[in-house]
Amino acid sequence: MLAVIAKLNVAAGKESDFEAHMLGLAEQVRANEPGCDMYTLCKDEDGNYLMLELYKDAEALAAHGQSEHFKAAGAGFKGLMAGAPEITRLEVVG
Repeated sequence: MLAVIAKLNVAAGKESDFEAHMLGLAEQVRANEPGCDMYTLCKDEDGNYLMLELYKDAEALAAHGQSEHFKAAGAGFKGLMAGAPEITRLEVVG
């Protein structure tokens, strides 16, 4: 099992639009990716956004990145982001 934590750098003042778009993508991931056990948007006490993701295996993670809904969502993030996401990939131990 693989986990991904993505710190998302959202542009100031764009938080509401970002949340709406990301939550729409999360709905698509949950509905269409059986190898993805978790795809959840979180926000810390400082207002930083994180995606918590859990995949059954490397193939499921690769399928996520190649999915039509993931590719299609990319254009909707234009103007909402203040920089590239910071991605941490982890092997689930237990």
